[in-house]
Amino acid sequence: MRGRRGDRMTINIQEHMAINVCPGPIRPIRQISDYFPRLGPEGGRGAGAAATSSLTPLALSPGAGIRGTGASEEGAEVDSYDSDDTTALGTLEFDLLYDQATCTLHCSILRAKGLKPMDFNGLADPYVKLHLLPGACKANKLKTKTQRNTLNPVWNEDLMYRGITDEDITRKVLRISVCDEDKLSHNEFIGETRVPLRRLKPSQKKHFNICLERQVPLASPSSMTAALRGISCYLKELERAEQGQGLLEERGRILLRLTYSSQRQGLLVGIVRCAHLAAMDVNGYSDPYVKTYLRPDVEKKSKHKTSVKKKTLNPEFNEEFFYEMELPGLATKTLEVTVWDYDIGKSNDFIGGVSLGPNSRGEALKHWRDCLRQPDVTLERWHTLTSELPPAAASFSA
Repeated sequence: MRGRRGDRMTINIQEHMAINVCPGPIRPIRQISDYFPRLGPEGGRGAGAAATSSLTPLALSPGAGIRGTGASEEGAEVDSYDSDDTTALGTLEFDLLYDQATCTLHCSILRAKGLKPMDFNGLADPYVKLHLLPGACKANKLKTKTQRNTLNPVWNEDLMYRGITDEDITRKVLRISVCDEDKLSHNEFIGETRVPLRRLKPSQKKHFNICLERQVPLASPSSMTAALRGISCYLKELERAEQGQGLLEERGRILLRLTYSSQRQGLLVGIVRCAHLAAMDVNGYSDPYVKTYLRPDVEKKSKHKTSVKKKTLNPEFNEEFFYEMELPGLATKTLEVTVWDYDIGKSNDFIGGVSLGPNSRGEALKHWRDCLRQPDVTLERWHTLTSELPPAAASFSA
């Protein structure tokens, strides 16, 4: 806009709003109440409110204010989202407990409040799904019952993951999603939350009361095209594959029991159970069974096979096999354990395997060595099944 010298410049409201802006990146605002003082139970300001209210909007990180600080309540650590009852998607309350001794993760789904209406009657038929990431979704999915015609469902259900190791706690994330069941069409997504398992302490229950969020999008810059995002994801997967054997695709877990019997002069191998196996059939399940070999096996007489468990990803076998061999000779052997999906009329599908012997790594090597060093002691441990097919197993898929 131009004018004569000495004349007062006039700027319309549109130009004023375009000029009077704060420079710098604009970050998403998660919740407006993050910028105001919060009142604690006694009417005063909460401990976390003073720190939050002192921040300017641009100083807040994208995850700030999503989850409050943990507080001890009746021996359980509490992680709550301090907000009002009228959130867009609703809140979910649940407990998590990692039992290090039994390698189990206990998930207690308690209740939800103020869920988003999904049906024409202004209500919903909600249920909760659990997934462990990264991992095959069908293999490790757990699900609660459906509560009908309510926006404030109460489940009080305990769901459990078996075969959870300390390594899983450091790198896996529990995805908890709330969905609306619809018998006439596909089920609808309401909201979700994701909890890194590293936030849990062994044998200490942690209580959560958090707001549900919309589905988390692909972690790529929004300015990327779909093709560039695809190339980016491909390069990341290629990089992981080139980093070595430790990052093979996980296909489930198996609980093995080893005992060297000095009285019987041989190795007792117990196949206890498997957990969240990869699904190999079109119905989303598998018909798994387990085979064991003691390699090298020149005479091909070391094969043992469990019974087949139909239509399950979490089979329980409780079967035991015996290999007669003196302890010095066993030190040069390798126990090969593979899990297969039984199919009628065609070759069986390989699900996953693990090898325990002098050339193994990590927990498999430790389990094998402990068994040889401690005769007559029963050692029961979980092992990760990987997608790598042992060379000798390829010709023994029957």
